[in-house]
Amino acid sequence: MGRVQVIGVGMIRFGRDVRRGERAMVEEVVDLALKDAGITASDVQRVFSGNAAAGLVSGQEMIRGQVALQGTGLAGVPLVNVENACASSSSAAGLAFEAVLSGRCDVALVIGVEKLSHTEKSRAFDALRGATDVSAVSPAADGPATSSVFVDVYAQEARKYLAEYGATAADLAAVAVKNRRHASLNPLAQFQKPQTVEEVLAGRVIVDPLTLPMCSPTTDGAAAAVLCSENYAQRLGQAGCAVRATRLAAGAGPGSQPVAAAAGAAFDDAGLGPDDLDVLELHDAAAPAEILQYADIGLCAPGEGHLLLRSGATALGGRLPVNVSGGLLSRGHPIGATGCAQLVEIYDQLTGRAGGRQVEGARVGMAVNAGGWLAGTYAAAVATILEKVA
Repeated sequence: MGRVQVIGVGMIRFGRDVRRGERAMVEEVVDLALKDAGITASDVQRVFSGNAAAGLVSGQEMIRGQVALQGTGLAGVPLVNVENACASSSSAAGLAFEAVLSGRCDVALVIGVEKLSHTEKSRAFDALRGATDVSAVSPAADGPATSSVFVDVYAQEARKYLAEYGATAADLAAVAVKNRRHASLNPLAQFQKPQTVEEVLAGRVIVDPLTLPMCSPTTDGAAAAVLCSENYAQRLGQAGCAVRATRLAAGAGPGSQPVAAAAGAAFDDAGLGPDDLDVLELHDAAAPAEILQYADIGLCAPGEGHLLLRSGATALGGRLPVNVSGGLLSRGHPIGATGCAQLVEIYDQLTGRAGGRQVEGARVGMAVNAGGWLAGTYAAAVATILEKVA
């Protein structure tokens, strides 16, 4: 039935602004994506809107996408709201891909949006706690959350990795330094000021061994992408990027590896492997996550992620640059928008418009987005491979 292509994207600068609502962010990124694709709202036949936390942060439930788009040219276009923890908008992109691939529509719009800043800071933390099994929360932890539950999760993973493989806290700091250096070249990143390993290690300890710069921030943001059939793209005269594969995997309890499963399935679908990638966006919600995911997708053997990092291979200019956008650590992590933001970065890299952070000659890129935590692993993971259309 032909390929599915991405022909336009839009994204705003990530950050924190309690005054700016989701509707304003959505309207801006949708307008950017449609203009980039060279189409209008009347050309869109399906909308898939990813959001994870609005129900708990703002109180808007059930019809979040419809509310955000009311009063625009997209009001009345069939829309599906997608909630899948931090993997919400990458899951939305997967549904859009399937809708176009099946022939149900020629043009689908994907939106990812999240507003985590609020005058009551506990609302964002309560939402994040909801991405875990709340029935397992001890009675002592009942009541408003005062920090992200995921910091404890990643700190535990970090301590285990450091103990088993001889890595050090400086390796964790090096992830944050690398990604901040990349973010300094990204005008849409939340944090752009370079930092040193010493500064990261001297940061406020959140949960040992993680300091504040090793943890992704609370972020507001939105991103959008236009997917269409190959025939439609050709009629429009838009090349863009082909979606070679997108795969969703679910955690199945202790020992399961949804990131590895999603990435492996995507590689199989595309007929590619890790060595074929030119650029990669990973889900670095905390510094140890990036190091662990190197092995999950096959860049190195288990326990060698910190060695790969030390070699410089995953930095801009290395063999396979990772998180050239700045990643979740520095671009920011508006949870429901993160997956779509990763796709925006890969699209910009493959179409040669990433500016000072451009990976020279990039033709194939992958985005890996994970979400939730259940029984010792991610609850969901999505891996998407894009390839530049010749």
